Amino acid sequence: MTFSLLGRCARTGQIGAAGATSDIGVGARIQHIAAGVGAVLTQHRTDPRLGPRGVALLRSGCGAAETVAALVASTPHEGWRQLAALDARGRTAHHHGARVKAERADAHGRDCVAIGNILSSTAVPAAMVRAFEADPDAPLGDRLVAALRAGEEAGGEHGPVISAVLELHGEHDFALADLRVDRAADPIGELAGLWRDYAPKIDEFVLRATDPDQARGGAAGSVTLARHAR
Repeated sequence: MTFSLLGRCARTGQIGAAGATSDIGVGARIQHIAAGVGAVLTQHRTDPRLGPRGVALLRSGCGAAETVAALVASTPHEGWRQLAALDARGRTAHHHGARVKAERADAHGRDCVAIGNILSSTAVPAAMVRAFEADPDAPLGDRLVAALRAGEEAGGEHGPVISAVLELHGEHDFALADLRVDRAADPIGELAGLWRDYAPKIDEFVLRATDPDQARGGAAGSVTLARHAR
């Protein structure tokens, strides 16, 4: 019922996730990301507790494969779980529990991994990976949106999706972008529009957090405006 992808930009070190589902609130459950550390997806009969646990394992020095193996070993309900992990070096791993419903599939690429369940076709994750890899110099958010669109165009899941998410982390301990669409007729299209509008503002939002005097309307900006007003 969900198709999603974790991706990393080798040039900037940014890490992000994008996903969509036919249920509400996908962005509140599946993706768990830490800047400079890695990311985890937890879906199907989702246990959100596995996300922070996986991030903690990555932070402790575990690679993607070790992290997924430890998560599987730690839950008595692993048969219901679908998991993926991406570490800071771009290594990936996944797990499909035996009770994850078909069609279920995965695909791994350079600095990315895609997984899905209750899909219309097992080709969906591979299409997502191809789209993500198509332009490695593009901004990571653009590549994540492209992957999500490609998954939808490859058939998506059995039913119409109604929610979508894009989350992106850089060098700071807060998200560069955390965009969510819920209960929408075209959530992926709406998410793409949100990203298009939000992306040009990211640097300014970071500046407001890290150096507010230099942000628009900050102390330095106010002095400049005052001088022009004389």
